[in-house]
Amino acid sequence: MENSKILTDALDELKIEYDDKKIELLLKYYDMLIEKNKVMNLTAITDFNEVMIKHFADSLSVLQFVEFENDNKVLDLGTGAGFPGIPLKIFLPNVEFLLVDSVNKKLNFINEVIEKLGLNKISVLHARAEELGHKEDFREKFDFVCSRAVANLSTLSEYTIPFLRQDGLFISYKASIVNEEITNAEKAIKILGAKIEKVEKFSLPGIGDERDFVFIKKISKTPKKYPRKSGVPSKEPL
Repeated sequence: MENSKILTDALDELKIEYDDKKIELLLKYYDMLIEKNKVMNLTAITDFNEVMIKHFADSLSVLQFVEFENDNKVLDLGTGAGFPGIPLKIFLPNVEFLLVDSVNKKLNFINEVIEKLGLNKISVLHARAEELGHKEDFREKFDFVCSRAVANLSTLSEYTIPFLRQDGLFISYKASIVNEEITNAEKAIKILGAKIEKVEKFSLPGIGDERDFVFIKKISKTPKKYPRKSGVPSKEPL
């Protein structure tokens, strides 16, 4: 556990509580990530210290601002190698998680992680948001949708908001967001039945990289035609 000081120091700075078991699981996850990354492109960030901060602390940083309840259902859309879903699951063992991605081999890796770490109340699904968002079992069924995907906020909102129940929250992880992007997304967010609740800014401990969270609250049902068919939300944002 001596290697974990950079992570525990970061979590201390972010005022996020942890225990030895949670840190141990994250370190096992790191080992699996690096080993699998030798044969499959999961992440460009492989340095131990950088993964601890830029993937793990970053994924967990939302816990500064949101208090999750044990009966919540959380969707991690575009999870990739499991961020932020796996770190959050480790820290929120009683919350139910669904991790969705369109790349099946990444989900196979996540399933290996889930099994090796003994995680419960978590599943993965190979799907595209544009199609899954119209399925009754998933549409307007989640308390939270999280995404670290790199896309403009208008496009991300169309992918995510249809999954939220009334009063649910879309949490957009952004490296740094400018006011113009938020302004440009307001029309789309309103059309989709939601509103921007707040934006929280902070710096990643130890490296000072700026991070933003945009919190978008669902206030009414999303019109049935959204999300539009595959590819359209990215090519023609609302």
